[in-house]
Amino acid sequence: MRFQAVILAALFAAIFSFSTALLADKIEFQDFKSAVAREQPTGEKIASYSKMLKEARQNVVNISTQKSVKNQQFQHPLFNDPFFREFFDNRGFSVPKERVERSLGSGVIISADGYIVTNNHVIEGASKVLVTLADSKEEYEAKIIGSDPKSDLAVIKIEAKKLRPAVFFDSDNVEVGDQVFAIGNPFGVGETITSGIVSAINRQSVGIVEYEDFIQTDAAINPGNSGGALVNSTGALVGINSAILTRSGASHGVGFSIPSNMVKRIAKQLVESGAVSRAWLGVGIADLKDDQQEFYARKEGALVMSVEPKSPAEKAGLKRGDLVVKIDGKAIDGANSLRNVIGGYAPNAKVAIEIVRDKKSRVVNAVLGSQEKAAESAAKSDYQGLSVSELNDETRSQLRIAKDTRGVVVREVKSDSAAESAGFNEGDVVVQIEESEIASITDFKKAVSGKGKKRFYILRRGIIFMVAL
Repeated sequence: MRFQAVILAALFAAIFSFSTALLADKIEFQDFKSAVAREQPTGEKIASYSKMLKEARQNVVNISTQKSVKNQQFQHPLFNDPFFREFFDNRGFSVPKERVERSLGSGVIISADGYIVTNNHVIEGASKVLVTLADSKEEYEAKIIGSDPKSDLAVIKIEAKKLRPAVFFDSDNVEVGDQVFAIGNPFGVGETITSGIVSAINRQSVGIVEYEDFIQTDAAINPGNSGGALVNSTGALVGINSAILTRSGASHGVGFSIPSNMVKRIAKQLVESGAVSRAWLGVGIADLKDDQQEFYARKEGALVMSVEPKSPAEKAGLKRGDLVVKIDGKAIDGANSLRNVIGGYAPNAKVAIEIVRDKKSRVVNAVLGSQEKAAESAAKSDYQGLSVSELNDETRSQLRIAKDTRGVVVREVKSDSAAESAGFNEGDVVVQIEESEIASITDFKKAVSGKGKKRFYILRRGIIFMVAL
C-alpha cells in the first residue's frame, strides 16, 4: 500500500507539472487580500517605514532604453547632389542619418518568472530595453511583450526566476488622504523613494492619454520615475506612476498614477495576447450641463447625444436624450467615466445599463462590440503612407473634439513613409486639403487625386496645423 501511495503521489506531481506548463502564457497577480500583512515598527521612538519599503523596493526595477532617431536637422540643398555627397563622404564628412537616443525609466515586477509592467512611453520605439534589479548591477535584456498607448501601459519580460512580484491593492478602496510612496529612478541618480498622500482619485480629464482614471498624489514624481510603483503604507501597489503636471520639468506636487485595478486588467491582456481589445457601445456622449441637471433631477451621468446605426447601443434600445447613470451597478458620473468603464470590458461582454428616460429609471441590456472591428468596418483610404477613416461620434468623443467637427481621422502612419516624414501623427484630423474642405472619405480621395504636393490642414489637440504632402 505504501508503494502504491508513492506511485500515486508521483503521478499527481507529474500531472500538476504538465498542467502548469499549459498555463505558461497566463499571469496570476498577488492580491493584497491574500498576502501576509507586514508588521509596522511600533516600538521605536521615531516612526519609520523602512522595513516595509525594504521589501516593496524589491518589486521595482530600473529600465534603460535605446532607440534610433532619424536626424531631422537642416541640411544644405548641396547635400542632395550625388557628386557633393560622394566628395565629402570620402573625406569623413558624411552627415549621419540616424542617432541613438537613450532614456531611463522604471518598472514593477508582476510575476516571479520575469514579467514587468511599465509605461508605454518608457519603451515606445525602443530597439533595446535593459533592466536592472534592485540591489544588483547585472543587466537583463528585456523582450517587449505588448503595449497599450491608450492607457500608457506596457509589459516587458526578462529571463529570470524567483523574482519578487508586487502585491496588488484594490485601487477602488484607495481614499484621499492615504499615505503613499513613489519608488523609481528619477534623473538616473539611482533608486529613490518619495512620500506623500493621495490628493485626488478618478482624475479623468487631464488630457495625457485616451483612457484616464488617475490617482493624483503629491509624492514627488520626476523624469525617470515613469513606470515605477506607487505603494501605500502596507507596501501594496496602488498604482503605476505615469506623469506630472509641471511648467519647469520638475515635480510640483501634482503627479498621476494609473490605478492598480486598471494595471491588472491591461497587463493580463498584454501577457496573454500581446494586445488590448476594448469593448464598444456605439454612442456619442456628453456631460450634463447645469440646465440639463435640473431637467433630469441629477447632477451626474453621461448624456447620450447620438447612437451609431447597427451598434450595440441601438440593438439595446438606447436613444438620444437618455442619461446613462450606471453600468452593472457602477455609478457613471460623466462622459469620461462611461468611456473608461465601457473600455474596461472585453468585446462580447453583457452589461446592464441603467438610464433615465422621461424622468423615469429603467435598465436595458447590451452585448458590447469591439472597438477594433468597429474601426475596421469604417470607410477608409490610404495615401502616401497615411491611413484615414471617417469621423463618427465615438471617435469625436475619444479625441475630445467638438461634435460638429468635420474631417477624416488619421488611423495609421506607416513607418518610413512620406506621411511620416511630413510629420503626421495618429489621431490627427484632416479638415482641409488645398482649397477643399474635407467631410468624408469621398472628399479626401477627390482632394488627393492628381500630382504634386498638397497642403493638408490638420486639427491636433485643438490647434490647426498645415503640412505639405
